[in-house]
Amino acid sequence: MVGVLRRAGVKDERVLVAMERVPRHAFVPPESVEDAYVNEPLPIGRGQTISQPWIVARMTEVLELKPGARVLEVGTGCGYQTAILAELAASVFTIELEEELATAARERLELLGYRNIAFRVGDGARGWPEAAPFDAVLAAAAPERVPQALIDQLAVGGKLCLPVGSTARDQELVLIERGNDGTTRRSSLGAVRFVPMRGG
Repeated sequence: MVGVLRRAGVKDERVLVAMERVPRHAFVPPESVEDAYVNEPLPIGRGQTISQPWIVARMTEVLELKPGARVLEVGTGCGYQTAILAELAASVFTIELEEELATAARERLELLGYRNIAFRVGDGARGWPEAAPFDAVLAAAAPERVPQALIDQLAVGGKLCLPVGSTARDQELVLIERGNDGTTRRSSLGAVRFVPMRGG
């Protein structure tokens, strides 16, 4: 899988090492284990998916995480992206709307030995104000527009990466960067397809 990602243009070796270390098969349902390392999204139940490895690597790479980074993740899902972030950052704060998914992800991640993750069940579009600011924010579900709360909770120099769009057909991956003067810059990283963000 890592070879496929490298050939697909992922260049950050720290991200590739994290992708190699995290056992993706531990995050998929038993019926999908044989496909765990295929570069495709897979269903995980409750209408959710585990993202394609390439998109996980791409979104993580553009955040340019440093070892001391504090990261907010919106949409824990099965916990796979959470684990990748936890490999690279000092602390990860992850929010999931579906309590059943959040509980299963927490148990899975704790079993795998991750101790730098804080969990919350709730509306991720509101962020985690009392833990802000964050050096990076990553959302694994698509709102119609970028939630202002997530921008507000970015640290100076921080980056927010998320899909945005009202339907799966018109989503784009967006990167928002907060400059040293507090202003933000938005850029598009191309078309994507994610589950919609609920709440907000």
